[in-house]
Amino acid sequence: MAKEVIKVPDLGGIEAVTVIELCSQIGDSIDVEESIVVLESDKATMDVPCPVQGTLVSYLVADGDTVNVGDPLAEVEVSANVEVEAEAESAPPQPVESEVANEKPAQPQQTEPQPAVESKAEQLILVPDIGSEDKVDVIEISVAVGDQVEEGDTLLTLESDKAAMEIPSSHGGKILEILVSEGDKLGSGDKVALIETTEAVTDTPKQEVSTPAPVKEASETEVKEPTQETSQSAPPKPASTPAPTPVNQSGTVYAGPAVRLLARELGVDLAQVKGTGPKGRIQKDDVNEFVKAALQNPVGASSGAGIPAVPAVDFSQFGSIETVKLSKIQKLTADNMQRNWLNVPHVTHFDEADITDLESFRKQLKVEGEKRGIKVTPVAFLIKAIASSLQAHPEFNRSLSADGESYIQKHYVNVGMAVDTPRGLLVPVIKDADKKGIWEISADVMNFATSARDGKLKPSDMQGGCFTISSLGAIGGNGFTPIVNSPEAGILGVSKSQMKPVWNGSEFAPRLKLPLALSYDHRLINGGDAGRFMTHLVKILSNIAYLSL
Repeated sequence: MAKEVIKVPDLGGIEAVTVIELCSQIGDSIDVEESIVVLESDKATMDVPCPVQGTLVSYLVADGDTVNVGDPLAEVEVSANVEVEAEAESAPPQPVESEVANEKPAQPQQTEPQPAVESKAEQLILVPDIGSEDKVDVIEISVAVGDQVEEGDTLLTLESDKAAMEIPSSHGGKILEILVSEGDKLGSGDKVALIETTEAVTDTPKQEVSTPAPVKEASETEVKEPTQETSQSAPPKPASTPAPTPVNQSGTVYAGPAVRLLARELGVDLAQVKGTGPKGRIQKDDVNEFVKAALQNPVGASSGAGIPAVPAVDFSQFGSIETVKLSKIQKLTADNMQRNWLNVPHVTHFDEADITDLESFRKQLKVEGEKRGIKVTPVAFLIKAIASSLQAHPEFNRSLSADGESYIQKHYVNVGMAVDTPRGLLVPVIKDADKKGIWEISADVMNFATSARDGKLKPSDMQGGCFTISSLGAIGGNGFTPIVNSPEAGILGVSKSQMKPVWNGSEFAPRLKLPLALSYDHRLINGGDAGRFMTHLVKILSNIAYLSL
C-alpha cells in the first residue's frame, strides 16, 4: 500500500503557525476531508483536512510545535480500494452500460453532430477576496434553497468591525444548499452555497461529452471559527479586577499564543476565563467578554479603583419610548471611543485658516472636474495639506509601541477621513496621500465616500492610517474636540467656514475663515510640536502655492 505524507497547505501569506490539536489516534481510519490536525496563527484557527482515505500511520509533529507552509504533519497509508480506483481512473476509458438511471454512460466518439443538450453541474460558491485575513460575521442570508439566481445576485451579507459587504453569486443557477447560517464567521475562500448550473452543450464530430462530477458537499467538513477581535477593539481594563475563584481548577489553560498575548496586554488571568472554543479552548472573544464583565461590575469606591457604573433608568415612566438595538459598527465605535478617551491623554490646539484664495481656485476647477467626472471638495485640499504637514513634522506620523518603551516612526503617509453613514462612523484611508495630486485625492475621496454609504468598503480600505481628518463641512459649528483615533498620534477636526472681517493694514476686508481643531496624544506630542504642525498647515491652506514646493 502507498503512503501519503500530509503537509501544511498554503495559508494565504501566513508563514509560521502553531499545532494546537491532533485530531486522531495512530491506527485510526481517516476519510477524505476529515480534519487531521488543527493549526493556529495569531489571527485564526484552521483545520487541515486529509486529502486521501486511509489509515493514520504516524504524526510527524506534536501539540505545540511551530510549523511552516510545506512542513510534513502526518503519514497516512492509502486504502487499497482507493489505489484501485486511482489505477482505474488512469486506465483508458472503456464504454460500459449504466445500470443506474441517473448515471450517464461514457459516450464514444461521435461521427455526426448532435443537437444541443442541457448539461447540469453543481458549482460551489466561495467568498471572494475581502481584503483581510480575519473572518467576519454573516448578518443576513438573501436567498433560500430552491431559488433561481443570476450571476452577480447577492447571496448573503457579511459585516466586519467597520463595514458591511454583500457577497454575490459567481454563477447563475438553482440554489441546492446553503452552507452557512446567520452568525457564522467567514473569510476569503470559505464555502457559501452549492448551486446547480445549467449550460447548453453541443456535441461535435470527434469530440466526447462528459458530465462534470458533483462537488463534494462542504457540510461534511467541520470549519472552526477563528477569533475576530484584536487588542485594539478590546475595551480598557480597569486598574484592578476582582479575584474570583478560578474557572479552571486543573491549572491547565488551553489557549493559543495570540490569546495569551492579548491576556498579558490586558492583565487578565486566563485561569479566570471560561473558554468557549473546542475542548474548552480560550479564544480572544472570551478574554474580551471577561474584561467587559469586569467593567460592568467594577470594584467598590472604597478600593479606590474602577469606573462607577451609570445607573439604569426606567425612561418609560416619563413617556413613550422605543428601544433600538445598536448596529455592530455603532457598538464597536462606542467601545473604541471609550478606549481611546481613557487611554490617550488628549490635548486640543485651536486655530483657523484663511481659505479665501483656496476656495476661489477650487471653484475654477469645477468645469474641468465635470469633464473628468470628479468633484473637487475642500477635503481634498485638507488631506493634501495634512500630508505635507506630516512630512514636515514627522512627530505626528508616529505611534507609541505596545510596551510604551519606544515609538514607531512611519515613512509612509496615509490619511483617514471620517465618513458619517447610516451604519455608523467609518474611516476609509487615502493611501500615499503625499504622492498624489488634488485630482487623484478628489477621486479617492469621492469613491470612498460613496462606498462607505453603500456599505461596500473592504476592511483593507480602512487600515494603515497615520492621521485622521473629521470634517463637519457645511453642517455647522465653530469648533469641536475630536477624539484621537489611537494608535495614531493626532486628528484634525474641521468646522464650517465663515466670512469674517480681517484688518489688512488699511481697512477691514471680508475673508473666508476655516476653524480647525488639532487633538493629539500628549505622550508623543508636546505643545511646541502641535503649534509648529498647525502653523505649517494654516500656511499651506492660506496659500496653496506652497503645495507645489
